[in-house]
Amino acid sequence: MLQAKTADGPRWPRGQKFTPSALGREALEAYRLAVQQARGVGRGALDAALAAWAAPLRVEAGDGVLLGELLERPRGLADLSRALEDAGHSTAEVRAAVGRLVAAGLVEPVVVQAPEPDEGVHPARWART
Repeated sequence: MLQAKTADGPRWPRGQKFTPSALGREALEAYRLAVQQARGVGRGALDAALAAWAAPLRVEAGDGVLLGELLERPRGLADLSRALEDAGHSTAEVRAAVGRLVAAGLVEPVVVQAPEPDEGVHPARWART
């Protein structure tokens, strides 16, 4: 039996892409610094450092991984889900993480502008007379 879709995070238009905001880029640098400083100390130190990073931003510690995936280029939910599935993240978890990152102002939806109409094509050309 199929299960109903969950309400994990907001609904986005199909193909919607996301990119880090200026605040998100700063947060990513802080995330990388926290990971680097905890390296070699132990898992407990890493968990504590990531929790300390996430708390003031109102996101979860694992959201930094997703933020890093967006740094290179704007990506959509399907692309992010494929990129993170080997790490054990489900599509619902990715959708929820994107929702948290957008709500925190760390990620922005990419605005796609409609293409300009061709000058040689006029809509009235096909109008019935």
